[in-house]
Amino acid sequence: MRSVGDALDGLMEKTFTRKPPKSAGAQMRFLVKQLKGTKAVAQLLGISQRTVERYVKDQLRKPRPDLAGRMAGEVRKRWQPRVRQKAKQAAATSQGVMIDVRAQLGYAAPAGTTDEARERHLTLALPPHLAGRIFDAQERGGERQMRQAVADALKEVYFQQRGTRAASLEEVRMLNVEHIEFDL
Repeated sequence: MRSVGDALDGLMEKTFTRKPPKSAGAQMRFLVKQLKGTKAVAQLLGISQRTVERYVKDQLRKPRPDLAGRMAGEVRKRWQPRVRQKAKQAAATSQGVMIDVRAQLGYAAPAGTTDEARERHLTLALPPHLAGRIFDAQERGGERQMRQAVADALKEVYFQQRGTRAASLEEVRMLNVEHIEFDL
């Protein structure tokens, strides 16, 4: 099961104009520069300050797999923030985003309708205002808010077809997400 946050992070990684550093030393130097000191990086990664200094000086080159994953993740979070912001702004104001999702989708509707959740595979273009809501939910944090924003977007674009049908549809539930991916 993939999270919406991971999918949004993957979308932002597609917008990078340069690749993030790959070697442990380069990643550590980048983090030290971003966080303005070895002590802050050590606290962030849960290692000693001396270990950070050794990576910075290339005295250590091969981190443990768990540390390598944490370092790479923290670098990706902080890499090219202006490029990320520009891409989010464009998606939320003029471009919109494409979403490809395979999940169980159910809905709350008036009595007499079949509202059981069933698996659907959807590839849709989301308009800018809905993309903006998803990015706002990401800023507020929490997987639940992001899932709800995606479910609301699917309700408007897929189930209600932008207001032309299913006006009485109350709520869409997104369960058991098997695959989710965004693209610009």
